[in-house]
Amino acid sequence: MIASRLLCPALALAMVFAGAFAALADDTPAAPAADKPAQHQPAKGLLRLLPQDSVTEHAIDTAQGKLAYAATAGTLRFFDQSGDESAAVFYTAYVAKGASPSRPLTFVFNGGPGAASAYLHLGLVGPRILDFGPEARNAANARLRDNPDTWLRFTDLVIVDPIGTGWSRTAKADDGKNFWNPDSDASAMAKAIALYVNHNNRFDSPKYLFGESYGGFRAARTARVMQREQGISATGIVMLSPLIEGWLTFGDDSSALRAALQLPSLAAAELERKKAFSPAALAAAEKFAMTDYLTTLAGPPLHGDAARAFYERVAQATGLPLDVIGQQRGFVTDAFIKTLRSDKIVSRYDADFAVDDPFPERRSGHGPDPILDGVTRAYGGAFAAYARNELGFKTEMTYQLLANDVTRQWDWKGGRIQAGVEDDLRVLLSFDPSFHVMIAHGYSDLVTPYAMTRYVLDHMPAFSPPGRASLKLYRGGHMLYLDPASRKAFSADAAAFYRGE
Repeated sequence: MIASRLLCPALALAMVFAGAFAALADDTPAAPAADKPAQHQPAKGLLRLLPQDSVTEHAIDTAQGKLAYAATAGTLRFFDQSGDESAAVFYTAYVAKGASPSRPLTFVFNGGPGAASAYLHLGLVGPRILDFGPEARNAANARLRDNPDTWLRFTDLVIVDPIGTGWSRTAKADDGKNFWNPDSDASAMAKAIALYVNHNNRFDSPKYLFGESYGGFRAARTARVMQREQGISATGIVMLSPLIEGWLTFGDDSSALRAALQLPSLAAAELERKKAFSPAALAAAEKFAMTDYLTTLAGPPLHGDAARAFYERVAQATGLPLDVIGQQRGFVTDAFIKTLRSDKIVSRYDADFAVDDPFPERRSGHGPDPILDGVTRAYGGAFAAYARNELGFKTEMTYQLLANDVTRQWDWKGGRIQAGVEDDLRVLLSFDPSFHVMIAHGYSDLVTPYAMTRYVLDHMPAFSPPGRASLKLYRGGHMLYLDPASRKAFSADAAAFYRGE
């Protein structure tokens, strides 16, 4: 998730010594088979609160019939050069019963940085899902139910909480900050993947990575590191609402290009508000954004009738008042959050989602987000209860859904504007002709607007064979799975992606 200017609603481990990661997979004793709990040696510090792995068996009804599966809630252990346990990575694995060892295997994580994976776990891919009701707005009455569209229908799942989130922790509290940067994060996720593959003899399985928000960034970076450090190649990547290039996501608010790439998401939200959403109407807004809107913002300020005519076109696209648009000279994203509806505040995570403004006297819209802070934090408590009562993983440790210390201490290594994974995607697509990537976005997401991803993909080379990088768009926002229809459509498209269609 990118939480209110932080990347959400997903972390890893870094080396204390230069050769630590290379030694971990070789020096860690093999775990028992997947249907037996792993035996832990005595742990130190906070890690003593983590129980032994728990394996349970379940079944769920899907459109393809009853699906039986084993669930493992446990930890992957990391060791330093002295042989002491340095960290434990919490994961939940779902493996279909009676399936081939070559069945696809997908490693799933959220973003943040600082978000645990309960969002994707209980929001989209897992066999159980947290239902917020028909309008996805009532956190107090959210209930767990079976998920007939679970991705377990077409891939086994390993859902991982990066270090500092969920129940993933270091043995020494102060060591956490050493792990919180893009490179160390990717190395640790690659190590966790290698450990799971080794322990469970899944060498023959096609391996996929799926990340949301910063987790999409993590997926691309981890895929490269897996090859380099672990000798494991990813068959494909799925990204949901990803951060791809920091200069687009976090760049200059006065950039005409950034404003033009944000405008289609504002227009989508306005079309939803007016109940006039259609592909044709949105296409018209997209054309305006990348032509007259872009060139006008990039040029000298307009005056008189020319300015009024331009502002009227922006007002038609966004629903904002003319005076507000004029004050901002057409750069309207921040104004959209606060002033579109006088008594409401709009979520950056879904510009079609608004609640009563708790601070109507403030001019700025910065503050708690209606979705991130008002709805989705329910995932943390729901997952902790689910893990304890249904998966048998019982611990007194607090489940950290959104870890503020990770967010605050994350080291972007040169600044978040410089961060990017376009180069990683280019190399993956160029060097491996079988590698493919699917990127999904909700139309009305203002945190990672879909047009920014389209811009990156449009400016990539024409790799051969073609068609291995696809962009899928759905109604909804950053967490588009909050919308039941979009969740179902995305899951169906993902199944086709895994089939190679």
